[in-house]
Amino acid sequence: MTIFTGSAIFLFLIDQIYEIIRMIEEIARNAKVNQIYVDTILKIIGIAYIVEFASQITKDAGQGTIASKIEMAGKIIILAMAVPIITTLIEMILQMIPS
Repeated sequence: MTIFTGSAIFLFLIDQIYEIIRMIEEIARNAKVNQIYVDTILKIIGIAYIVEFASQITKDAGQGTIASKIEMAGKIIILAMAVPIITTLIEMILQMIPS
């Protein structure tokens, strides 16, 4: 029942989610932000929501230990995906610092 309800709510909100993503991509285009970074950030946000949903379902099923493992795995995946963005950001900061 929990999975069905969560999925139904998600499907109900899919149009709004699409509009938000479209607006973020448009803002990024206008700001001349590299599309790869925007796509990566949107994927990270998506992973965070999916992990939260999966964690809540397992907690509702009485499996708190598994839920914490799901959350840890999600954090590691997000960190791995963020490494290229963090690297680029650090390189930009280092270029701004006078030698």
